[in-house]
Amino acid sequence: MERMHRTGSEPVQARSPLRLRLGLALCGVVWGAAAAVGFALAHQPGWAAFVALVGAVALVDVIVVIRHIRQGPHWQPGPGIPPYRPVEPDRRPPRTTRTTRHQ
Repeated sequence: MERMHRTGSEPVQARSPLRLRLGLALCGVVWGAAAAVGFALAHQPGWAAFVALVGAVALVDVIVVIRHIRQGPHWQPGPGIPPYRPVEPDRRPPRTTRTTRHQ
């Protein structure tokens, strides 16, 4: 099985999913808060606490993602970020396959 060799252009072509993650986390905050209020009004304190906890975790994720976005290209590689050096090819001699004798 042969591994794919890096070309060194991967970070140039890569795009960060931080904005998508931010959108999903914001949806989690909104749904968590709305569900917590709904369960609290329905007199279900256990479920209300659970979805409030989910909303709080999503809020922490929103804060982390905003921090990473504000840090700039370190967290969002783009065309201006130079590529990493390609991985050196394997310098070992190629393996030979064993042949079996049929009798």
